[in-house]
Amino acid sequence: MNTLTEAVVTIATAIIGVAILATLVSRNANTTGVLQAMGSAFSNAVAVATAPVTGSKVSVNTSYPGGSIGANLGSFGFPQFG
Repeated sequence: MNTLTEAVVTIATAIIGVAILATLVSRNANTTGVLQAMGSAFSNAVAVATAPVTGSKVSVNTSYPGGSIGANLGSFGFPQFG
């Protein structure tokens, strides 16, 4: 990796890290919703990536998760396999 590419990746990573930190600790932050959305995005990505291997049909859930992560894990946004 050349020096320019490494510098761009480092700066982009720092910007994303600061944005995530600001989102999680802000007074106006919906931290529970952000964490649920990240979990939903991750589970959707894993389901889509493994679908060709498992042969499962994936129904990606793109709705914004609701509820409390501690009280209702059913709203976490896991994709449905059919």
